[in-house]
Amino acid sequence: MKDRLMSVAEVAEYLGTTERFPRRLIAERRIVFVKVGRHVRIPESALESFVLANTVSPIPSGRRTAYRAVA
Repeated sequence: MKDRLMSVAEVAEYLGTTERFPRRLIAERRIVFVKVGRHVRIPESALESFVLANTVSPIPSGRRTAYRAVA
């Protein structure tokens, strides 16, 4: 199975962010990346894994807790 390598611009478009965000993920080593010469590429499977790992599920409606500001 071949994995498509995506540029920083393609990753930013996929995530709906600026290019700064994927570059920060790379700099902080929070996402898998590949160096191709001086170019940085992110495997599509690594991007999908990153999105899945950072997906937050909603709280079931029966378990909501009301929060009040404490004075």
